[in-house]
Amino acid sequence: MKTINDIDLENVPRHVAIIMDGNGRWAQRQDKIRLFGHQSAIQAVRDAVEAAARLQVGYITLYTFSTENWNRPKDEVDGLMHLMIKAVEEETSTLMKNNVRLITIGDLDRLPQASRQSMQQCINATASNTGTTLVLALSYSARWEMAEALKKVVADAAAGRLKAEDVNEETMRNYLVTRDIPDPDLLIRTGGEQRISNFLLWQLAYTEFCFMDLLWPDFRQGDFYQAVFDYQHRQRRFGKTGQQVEAEQ
Repeated sequence: MKTINDIDLENVPRHVAIIMDGNGRWAQRQDKIRLFGHQSAIQAVRDAVEAAARLQVGYITLYTFSTENWNRPKDEVDGLMHLMIKAVEEETSTLMKNNVRLITIGDLDRLPQASRQSMQQCINATASNTGTTLVLALSYSARWEMAEALKKVVADAAAGRLKAEDVNEETMRNYLVTRDIPDPDLLIRTGGEQRISNFLLWQLAYTEFCFMDLLWPDFRQGDFYQAVFDYQHRQRRFGKTGQQVEAEQ
């Protein structure tokens, strides 16, 4: 397991995204209900965010609740919404201590009013923080994001504000909910699965992936440092050859 002393602080990823997988399986292995796993995952979230803050990572995005998760049993969804309120209220002081700013992305209108209010209070309280930005992806999926972006493109085209010849990658980026957030340099997924589950499909085009077998409630700061350490020992080519990259260094 790596520590912060193993990390090259001059080469930390600007943006780390995390798919927090394995809460339900972690609970089942202990003969507990799935919600117990979600409750136990709060420490893992705290460790990940604090590790990112210590490394001065610019952004850390957590896939907190997908649009597909609305299809889970009502008791689990209701429990998650309640847990979200409690966690945000309890963790606001920790975010303030670590100079972390909170923002959200996703179809927030689908969240219960109490959840939205609690989230907005934390967003307002941390708005002036200048360290790491914590992005919670709530009621989010990449296909939802792309469909919403396309609606706006069509509306602007119909209104004469956008021409077909003006559409390019940068134009599309400006219609995404992540338009003000750099693309992830590193994606971490726990739980042993090796897929991205409808998460940031556009933004992950050149992201380095790190898949971990451990379940999310067991994730700790050392695991974050290990993922960053591994990232630092990869060559990022962005379509170029290895020789080109080496020549530019």
